[in-house]
Amino acid sequence: MAALRKLARPLLAAPFVTGALRTLRRPEAVAEVPHPVIRAVGKRVPALAGDPQQLVRVASTIQVAAGLLFATGRAPRLAALTLAAALVPTSLTTHAFWTVEDPDERARQRAHFLTDLSALGGLLIAAADTHGKPSLAYRSRHALDHRHPVKAVRRPVETAAVTTAHRAKAVAASLTGSR
Repeated sequence: MAALRKLARPLLAAPFVTGALRTLRRPEAVAEVPHPVIRAVGKRVPALAGDPQQLVRVASTIQVAAGLLFATGRAPRLAALTLAAALVPTSLTTHAFWTVEDPDERARQRAHFLTDLSALGGLLIAAADTHGKPSLAYRSRHALDHRHPVKAVRRPVETAAVTTAHRAKAVAASLTGSR
């Protein structure tokens, strides 16, 4: 599995890094596409109502950084979540096929949108990947059990004893009730 991860991560990160680098070189080419979204968000969050080109540069820089981190295996779960979070508004603004009138262009935009959805699915799987190791939540729940092995054994034994006692009472009740 480790070899598969080393191959798959750069493949999944490549479109994000190359697209974001292209956008960083020419932000004016794509700054007008998210402009309606920026205006709508700017009404609710005034700090984000600034220059669309500057926001596109910031978003692209975040995508390049997260893509490189993900491709190299540095903080891959956080990088995958960052890329997924960046992908959603990008897809909704650049591939809004439901607003296109021309059937050919609509089909093309729908295909791009579905491709972005598949990338989102891959990123979410990557964000959940723990490399076969227990998750942080599991490790934190069981941290005390590893420091106190007696407690780690005592809890399941007590639970099993209570369960067995309940079953024994139920069997005894069914035997005495049936005679």
